Amino acid sequence: MNATASAGGLDTVWLTRCPVPTASGIAYRQGWLAEEFGREGVAVAELRDAGPQSAGRHLDHGLPGLFREGGSIPALTARAAGAPTRLIGLTWIEERQVILVRPDSGITGAAALAGRRAALPVHGPEPGAGVMRAMALHGFRGALGLAGLGLDAVDFVEVPDARDREPGWTVNGPLTRPWTGIEALARGEVDAVYAKGPAALDHAVLAGAVIGVDLDDHPDPACRVNNGTPRPITVHERTLAEHPWAVALFLAQTLRAATWAADHRDDVLRLLAVESGGSAQAAARAHRGDFHRRLRPDLSETRLQLLDRQKEFLVSHGFVPRDFPLADWIAPQPLRAAEALAAAR
Repeated sequence: MNATASAGGLDTVWLTRCPVPTASGIAYRQGWLAEEFGREGVAVAELRDAGPQSAGRHLDHGLPGLFREGGSIPALTARAAGAPTRLIGLTWIEERQVILVRPDSGITGAAALAGRRAALPVHGPEPGAGVMRAMALHGFRGALGLAGLGLDAVDFVEVPDARDREPGWTVNGPLTRPWTGIEALARGEVDAVYAKGPAALDHAVLAGAVIGVDLDDHPDPACRVNNGTPRPITVHERTLAEHPWAVALFLAQTLRAATWAADHRDDVLRLLAVESGGSAQAAARAHRGDFHRRLRPDLSETRLQLLDRQKEFLVSHGFVPRDFPLADWIAPQPLRAAEALAAAR
């Protein structure tokens, strides 16, 4: 591919992702994105290095040249608000979603949550107001559903949004204390807290909390539909329209990273500890089994149905401003082109 002819005004490719296991994050940290785009005369940079505006751009998707592999709540919210994005892939990585309780609570399953006090973060500051609240609410819906219960089975108690405590935090960076409900749990103000990921497990150990309900242990993935399950990969539609080769090249490198990860579990865990802000031990506890073999993005009907389930939940609870047809958001051609490109190489 000739750099001058192909780049055509695309100077920089921006990457942003949440602090979780992603094939795009691996491709970036391994230097493969920089290597491939460098051949075309295009720079690659992380959005978090772009200065104070990076947090907003991570959420509003308004920057041409930006690729985002991150939570579905900001992605769906931005699209519903009119952001010019296209959905080019979905991943599903189990992140150890749990309901934490005190050791003496007697809560050892979903049914025991009935009548208990559940932590619910306030809407929190912009950018990203409502993300932590929506995650907790949907997490409790998944847990309660295992016992045939609805959200009205628990008494929700509002707790602070974690980001109020860390004003220097950007929404695409890790929090040292991501779930303020854990502190409320330790003080006896609530009986149960939804949490996920390595940093949360580290925090739980320090606070003396234990797992009352482990959503990852249930065979039906629908109970774990949430912000990161499934996780969208999106791109500005202008980038797709003007530089389709760049979108295919980006996805080809995520496919390459997913293939590499399948044979390098320990290396993926080390990278994940860096990404998430949690310890290596917590990363191993949070991502069990063969998670490293499941980083490959696709647009399968199963994942799209689960994403639609997430969208319906967010719309019905007022986290997304309006509904929209998921089919209008999907752009399947770049992934097909990437698979062909990856196979050729």
